Amino acid sequence: MPHATDLTSPDTPFAVVDAAKVKRNIARLGEHVDALGVSLRPHVKTAKSVPVADLVHGGNPGPITVSTLAEAEVFADFGYTDILYAVGLDPHKLPRILALLQRGVVLTVLIDSVEQAQVISLAGQAIPTLIEVDCDGHRGGVLADDPVLPQIGGILAATGSLAGVLVHAGESYFDTTPAAQHAAAQHERDVAVAAADRLRAAGLTVQTVSAGSTPTAHAATDLSGVTELRAGNYVFFDLVMAGLGVCTIEDLALSVVVTVIGHRPERGWIVTDGGWMAMSRDRGTANQAVDQGYGLVTDLYGAAMPDLVMSSASQEHGILTTRSGNQPPELPIGTRLRILPNHACATGAQHSSYQVINLHTQGITIDAEWDRIRGW
Repeated sequence: MPHATDLTSPDTPFAVVDAAKVKRNIARLGEHVDALGVSLRPHVKTAKSVPVADLVHGGNPGPITVSTLAEAEVFADFGYTDILYAVGLDPHKLPRILALLQRGVVLTVLIDSVEQAQVISLAGQAIPTLIEVDCDGHRGGVLADDPVLPQIGGILAATGSLAGVLVHAGESYFDTTPAAQHAAAQHERDVAVAAADRLRAAGLTVQTVSAGSTPTAHAATDLSGVTELRAGNYVFFDLVMAGLGVCTIEDLALSVVVTVIGHRPERGWIVTDGGWMAMSRDRGTANQAVDQGYGLVTDLYGAAMPDLVMSSASQEHGILTTRSGNQPPELPIGTRLRILPNHACATGAQHSSYQVINLHTQGITIDAEWDRIRGW
């Protein structure tokens, strides 16, 4: 994309990040985590951008969580040496893991089976490994009281690879009240500590007790026994998080600029050049109290346009309609708008970079372009 100085310059659609909101979101969680007395290991899978992680860590490389080895490799190139690869181990990827370790990166991997533990034990060197523990049935992991937990731990410990345990309260993304989110955070903590204590009772050393999700990270009030907290979505936030009450619409830092390219007044449509290739197919708010369609519409300056939502999408076309069924506002062809996404991770994945904006008294300027890591 050619260099641009304002939101009227680049060809649409393109992704925009509000730098001030990112910094505010980072500061909010950072202060909360500091008060809880644990370290923060941000998950970079949302932004997948080195400059965003740099903001979290004050400009110096710090501990991070990644979802792909591509992320780990790029962040290692930029001096990040404490990386948790928080996806279950695929044995085929072991050579890339070993290559990162040989570069001096402390790359911690994640497993939840005896088979994976045996792969680690045959690697020829110690590989820092966390055992994933299931705290809510959301995804992978062993149960804290499963007899296989200490068995896995023993296999890892024999080669000096056992680092600790990890839990993720994925079901917290469906908790719609502060009380429910707090309960999820407490349960996440309790399960993590119980799993660690069970390994210790078997005579094994557990150094890391890792927990977190964006909802539980903000709702937690007691993390005794936990050593680190993970969260990723919070740097940008999105409509799903706003629908849960974890943030407000004003906190959303990521949006996509689109252009009006047509009208279908007989259907009450405004047609834009931003379809699901720009926004993703994520419909994460569909089951929330307020369904935001494919995204909430704002003007170019970020002010919400009352009653207007991106209600449907094809590959390169977005359809804007009103919730009320009334005719939409008259927006001439060429009008630029911004769409706030349901899921920041999914929408970010559609773009190779972010145009970074700052709001000044004289308007909005694009002050930087942040590259985004793609691939696996």
